[in-house]
Amino acid sequence: MQPIFNTVGIVGTGAMGRGIAQMAAQAGSHVMLFDVQPGSAEAARATLEGTWRTLLAKGKIDESRLESYLGRLQVAESVPALAPCGLVVEAVVERLDVKQRLFAELEDIVQPTAVLATNTSSLSVTSIAAVLKRPSQLAGYHFFNPVPLMRVVEVIAGLKTSSIVCQQLADYTRQFGHTPVTAQDTPGFIVNHAGRGYGTEALRVAGERVADFATIDRILKDQMGFRLGPFELMDLTALDVSHPVMESIYRQYYDEPRYRPSVITAQRLAGGVVGKKVGEGFYKYEAGVAQVPPEPAVPVVAELPPVWVSPKAARRAELYQLLKNLGASIETGAAPSSHALILVAPLGLDVTTLVAVERLDPTRTLGIDMMLEDAATKRRVLATNPATRPDMRDAAHALFARDGKPVSVIRDSGGFVTQRVVATIVNIAADMCQQGICTPADLDVAVTLGLGYPMGPLAMGDRIGPTNVLEVLFNMQTVYGDTRYRPSPWLRRRGALGLSLTHEEG
Repeated sequence: MQPIFNTVGIVGTGAMGRGIAQMAAQAGSHVMLFDVQPGSAEAARATLEGTWRTLLAKGKIDESRLESYLGRLQVAESVPALAPCGLVVEAVVERLDVKQRLFAELEDIVQPTAVLATNTSSLSVTSIAAVLKRPSQLAGYHFFNPVPLMRVVEVIAGLKTSSIVCQQLADYTRQFGHTPVTAQDTPGFIVNHAGRGYGTEALRVAGERVADFATIDRILKDQMGFRLGPFELMDLTALDVSHPVMESIYRQYYDEPRYRPSVITAQRLAGGVVGKKVGEGFYKYEAGVAQVPPEPAVPVVAELPPVWVSPKAARRAELYQLLKNLGASIETGAAPSSHALILVAPLGLDVTTLVAVERLDPTRTLGIDMMLEDAATKRRVLATNPATRPDMRDAAHALFARDGKPVSVIRDSGGFVTQRVVATIVNIAADMCQQGICTPADLDVAVTLGLGYPMGPLAMGDRIGPTNVLEVLFNMQTVYGDTRYRPSPWLRRRGALGLSLTHEEG
């Protein structure tokens, strides 16, 4: 297949530049490598040769293909040498002035029809293009590291970017075998914007001492299927990378409460405790392996009390069946006996609020997270309130661990860990759709491929039920009195009409 761009220039030959060059050469383009650092472009060419020789040794490519790839790589000695390029992609330092100077120079060298693309992850494409005579020819072309493995690419239109340019970049992405998603020029584009909810809300949970880092990670992995917990993820990306992104998006959205960073990460960044690469982050690392504290042992309880379930509990029938399967003695009266363990199953509310509203005995009351059906999770989560007796806490833990499924017991908060984090993720995604940043389909594809979530944010909302997500958000807004939990109008409309969140509007 003839590549859309016969000759492609890559400016900046670090990890991102090398990855983009690899995909361009494999797509059939002649690739010119340029870097201002002497010897860097030559080193990048040698690295790519090593990558392809590894693929040859593994039988992934043959000798003729290796030779054709290598024959398409050329080192450019200067920026003017990039004149023949139909596409130039920059992957240089994230500084607006540097990128503006580079593109202003390139614009005077390449043909007027040539496409200029910035791999920026945080700067405005419109601002980069503002100094150009032909801003219509510049677009955002955001790859993820490592480029060959991260198979999603964001194509971003600046305010004056030609739609033809975006279409060319999207089609070229498909020639790589990657998936293009198109986005408007807004802070964080799609992936970095949609990813705000996971870490920031988990940090709020930790900051309220609802649970420790390891417990929060276990809950989100085992209940919702995330591959990495938020604190494992932040340790992997490192806080010197992730915290500035949190602050940047927060400031670019004029201190929007949904994106508010945490003092926890600010303090750890200041102290140099940034993650795995330095041997210590939210976890300590020995030989690169996280030292995760063991889970608390299941309490040994000689005799379990009978259990009474609130009439207002979420999934009440399912909870009764679960208790029956676990061999619990179940009370079905209008009120609990004086020695019963009392269970509530709130959506977004704290256990304390339900105790007060339903006039329950707080010393015997715990909450259980029933937002998802029990069979779909690998962990159960219980929540105490400030007055819960230790014997009742231990009895509930022992009961729900009877079949071997892990149980986490957390402190009271507005909404359980998974409820809070997932509702926040869904709400931010819905707000992105409200703003027209991208289509619902592109949003879910971008997040699934770019962040490795078990499903896209909107699919998560459909999985839980839009009305359940709304109930969690409305209740959390009541508990916290904080606008960061205000539901997106886009989400409210779909909840009111019973529409799927992944439904495309006509």
